[in-house]
Amino acid sequence: MDKFKLELFFQILGIGATSGLVFENDSLFLISDSSSFLYEYNFKTEKLDKIELFENSLESITKKDKPDFESITKIGDSILLLGSGSTEKRMISSSYHTKTKKSITTDLTKLFEKISESTRVDKENLNVEGVLKFENKWFLFQRGNGLASQNGIFVLSDSLENPSKIDFIPIILPKEKGVHATFTDAVLVEDQIYFLAAAEDSNSTYEDGVVLGSWIGTLHPSTFELLSIEKITNSNKFEGLTVYKNSKNEITFLLCEDNDSEILKADIYKLTIKKTTH
Repeated sequence: MDKFKLELFFQILGIGATSGLVFENDSLFLISDSSSFLYEYNFKTEKLDKIELFENSLESITKKDKPDFESITKIGDSILLLGSGSTEKRMISSSYHTKTKKSITTDLTKLFEKISESTRVDKENLNVEGVLKFENKWFLFQRGNGLASQNGIFVLSDSLENPSKIDFIPIILPKEKGVHATFTDAVLVEDQIYFLAAAEDSNSTYEDGVVLGSWIGTLHPSTFELLSIEKITNSNKFEGLTVYKNSKNEITFLLCEDNDSEILKADIYKLTIKKTTH
């Protein structure tokens, strides 16, 4: 990727600390890492709806109690949200069915324990920030911003909740001022994985640090070869991307950022990049 254009597209009032998004038809589904709602923004009406995932869902949850939804993807008619796994209260998933308008929450404590046992990524370093399905496998993108710097992809075979096999593929990304960039989201587009990464001057999966920029990159979904990576900003911590438009020569994503602020305003960016062939 040698050419890209990043621009502020629009703003959504009523949601802050956005950590992931999915664009489908005229709807943009968003999650916030401090909320237990799923948000749906309609492009035609410019209206933001709050979808309650639990009984008594809350918009502003304290850091120690939040489910920390960092990952979102669409599977069939459902929107899947996944907690980061970085604390015991963050080991859950929630699936919202867009047709029935019902949600199901699942305790994934045993899964995260199995991931840690199988891969030697201990609980203090677990921090899943992206999820996608490829063929019969689930990819969970581990942000290696803990002390052990274990950035990579958990590969779960056959099932998300009860996988037959779990592997961990380490992925080393560029450094900025001595700090490695680490995964913040990923999406499958045709035969490539497009991912976001950010560098943050903190050795904690829990505490925020000084933001040193964000990158967009591509990986091969079978070999996990790093095909390309390019820095797109020096100041924003982008945490979510979804495909907005896809043509033969270029692809446009929508991006959201966690601005580490309590202000309920989400800036949605548009990133257009030229496609490359390998």
